[in-house]
Amino acid sequence: MLRKVAIVSAHQTKFEEKKADERFQEMCYPLVRKCLDDTGLVFVPGRGIDFAITCSDDFFDQRTISDGPMGDLVGTGRWGGEEKVACDGAEAIQYAAAGIASGHYDIVIVLAHAKESQVDSRNIVTFHAFEPFYTRFLGMDYTQALGLQAESYMNKWGVTEKQLAAIAVRAAKNGAKNPNAQRTGSIKVDDVMKSKVVVSPIKELDLYPVSDGAVCMILAEETKARVLTDKPVWITGYGNCYDSYYLGDRNLYESTSLPKAAWSAYRIAGIIDPMEEFDIAEISVQATYQEPLWYEGLGLAEQGKGMELFESGKTDMGGKLPVNPSGGQLCGNPLLLSGIVRGAEAFLQLRGEANGYQVKGAGRALVHGTAGPAGQFHTVLVLENDKAQEGGKS
Repeated sequence: MLRKVAIVSAHQTKFEEKKADERFQEMCYPLVRKCLDDTGLVFVPGRGIDFAITCSDDFFDQRTISDGPMGDLVGTGRWGGEEKVACDGAEAIQYAAAGIASGHYDIVIVLAHAKESQVDSRNIVTFHAFEPFYTRFLGMDYTQALGLQAESYMNKWGVTEKQLAAIAVRAAKNGAKNPNAQRTGSIKVDDVMKSKVVVSPIKELDLYPVSDGAVCMILAEETKARVLTDKPVWITGYGNCYDSYYLGDRNLYESTSLPKAAWSAYRIAGIIDPMEEFDIAEISVQATYQEPLWYEGLGLAEQGKGMELFESGKTDMGGKLPVNPSGGQLCGNPLLLSGIVRGAEAFLQLRGEANGYQVKGAGRALVHGTAGPAGQFHTVLVLENDKAQEGGKS
């Protein structure tokens, strides 16, 4: 029987366009320190943390074995091993949870970092994700893939650029209350429409900004979680799934992998109707058109009805299922970190600690991360607090 797993501590940096005055280690260490202080854990064999999962990318860090410099921060070499995830950070949470649930470890520290500002253009990095024989020579990168997917989705379902601009407006409005958000403040639909076209039909304010930052978490099995904190946040479901590697093999106006990842997580957590059973959702949205598209993949809306759900107000703060109370990735999180930031934000909400943007009575959260071109890979997590576990969900 799998063991219960909880997040017992989580901290994140403020996300910024360029953290030029901090090396990776300087950016990450304060978060590790806060997590150790929260829990009283130390890096001594037999006295706590069993294992470490780090999340980073060689290309973004511009060095091979990008997790090497992180080893000292998470205790590697003094007490145990470390594994690296070079994918979306939600996958690092899932990896740690699986290690604990299976009985291999009792307590795992997760540390994720990325500085997109390290390179002249993040498109240079994502260009190398494409295979070299048929698509790389075309100059493809993730931003161009987003443009192709946006065109496909908008043409298929009749969604306009102006409708999508409203998603950027709401994200900035929510992000204005989040002290860690990068892009905040009041913007209007006209501001989005007049912003620079990055790749048609996506404009600068439709797209997540270049961002630097880090996240640290500690996860533990049930007995130790109860000792380490009085407000554990339980991971009660998780799933992931890949779509086809070749964009030409996919109908970009829909996702076949996201529903499989979502319903795998929902099945484990016993979720039957996600729109009714979640209190909040933190969803990774790299460009505005993805929000309605992911609603459909996550089972929150019927296919082609995602924009209708957004415009209904049900996913606004104060609505039936507030989506991205933090402002989400559109307010600035690196590509690699969006999923784990969504997890850290859900952790705050379920502990009642999202000061200034708290969803009252939140007991169960949907967390989503994505990686690869145009949402090729998805991870979905279900998080719950004790009240939801006891059947007292809001």
